[in-house]
Amino acid sequence: MIEHSVMKSPLRFDILTIFPGMLSSYLDESMIKRAKAQKLLDIRVHDLRAWAKDKHRKVDDRPFGGGAGMLMKVGPIYAALKELKALKSSKKNRPYVILLSPRGTRFTQRVAERLVKHKQIVFICGRYEGIDQRVTDHLVDEEMSVGDYVLTGGELPAMTILDAVARLVPGVVGKEASIVEESHSADGFIEHPHYTRPEVFSPKKGVKWEVPSVLLSGDHKKIAEWRAKHAKRAKK
Repeated sequence: MIEHSVMKSPLRFDILTIFPGMLSSYLDESMIKRAKAQKLLDIRVHDLRAWAKDKHRKVDDRPFGGGAGMLMKVGPIYAALKELKALKSSKKNRPYVILLSPRGTRFTQRVAERLVKHKQIVFICGRYEGIDQRVTDHLVDEEMSVGDYVLTGGELPAMTILDAVARLVPGVVGKEASIVEESHSADGFIEHPHYTRPEVFSPKKGVKWEVPSVLLSGDHKKIAEWRAKHAKRAKK
């Protein structure tokens, strides 16, 4: 079972992006919206261009040595993290800074359980061809990836990680048992199959899709045994 310490203040997420509008619809719906209203989560989306120095609010430039594409500059990111008091040289209780990157740590449920222990997490959402290496070397605590594929930017990975971590905050998910028993739980298994009404579904004449009889039996021991048997081990 996942254990949680008592939350004295909401878990805070800061998201640095050049496309803040991409995130608003997701953050203002469903579970996340309710958690914000209940002050269980404090989510702040920042337009990285606000920390650009030039009049065009430029956050990217051509790579030294040539090559295709543009790179995000270290300057605006440094300035943003400084304002958020998230630089590595700052006080011990500073935010934990994550750069979304395909070469980073693979995000898993175990990682989510580790991240929820922080009081504040900052996500840096990359774009273009990549980000100046000095950001990785000097400004972030960890690079993190959600899978071995290429995305246009770090916004979707940031939302994925935020959602998974937010679920572990006490009160965000309605039933605590849902967290304990759901997919990729601590024992390394994916959840068993689920069924709901009707007991028999007939998509066409002569075809019946039925709920396994054991789930209708009321025998909790047999139901638990069936669920354990039909859970599948998560792929590594």
